[in-house]
Amino acid sequence: MSDFIAVEDREILARHGLDNFDALWNLRLDAVDEPNTGRGGWSSVFRLDLGDAAYYLKRQSNFLSRSLARPLGEPTFAREFRNIRRYQELGIPALQAAFFGARQVAGERRAILVSRALDGWRELAAWLEQWPAFPGEQRAALIAAVATLARRLHGGGQLHGCFYPKHVFLRETRAGFEACLIDLEKTRPLLLGRRDRVKDLEALVRRADAWGESEIRELLSGYLARPVDSVEVADWASRLARRRRSKEGAR
Repeated sequence: MSDFIAVEDREILARHGLDNFDALWNLRLDAVDEPNTGRGGWSSVFRLDLGDAAYYLKRQSNFLSRSLARPLGEPTFAREFRNIRRYQELGIPALQAAFFGARQVAGERRAILVSRALDGWRELAAWLEQWPAFPGEQRAALIAAVATLARRLHGGGQLHGCFYPKHVFLRETRAGFEACLIDLEKTRPLLLGRRDRVKDLEALVRRADAWGESEIRELLSGYLARPVDSVEVADWASRLARRRRSKEGAR
């Protein structure tokens, strides 16, 4: 069975003898957190440091998702890998896959997904925890980067499905900030137009407790490329507020 190995990672994985499924499956590492044991199987994440390159190695067994297209199920990493590749083709900034492979061994369905570690990046959730300490110019640059990411995501015809602060990563550049996405398992095409777009944005702002109305309008201004006091921004802000109240009322 052929495995995917990114061209830029092939040499370093081969140098460490880790350019094949069995070597990566049998590698002894400490998990970064407790294994996920849902879906009738298990899934674990490991940090993999290879000198001048760092990765996250994810392994799973019988950890399947089912859909109309795949009623018998497939490893969740298979879907995430396809989405990583789709984002790359569409030019949507996201984590980079270094290796993917799947095997069926004596009735056990195994899968491995290796991605480049986002060293030097911080999740938006971490920035939000220190939000009041940042100067206004830095806060504006962070919001602008998130707005640009959301615009590229939806401009590429994709709904993230878990557009949460912990899944948006940012790093500072000379020009401001750049942002990218992780956790692409639930991504799907935008099917419901504005409704889907609002769904993603509402998932973000509902968890961004440090942002008030002015920050949300600033986000929408960048996302829509409209003045912050425009009718369009006010309309979207109203829609987000209604969805937020609806979600909170359902708790």
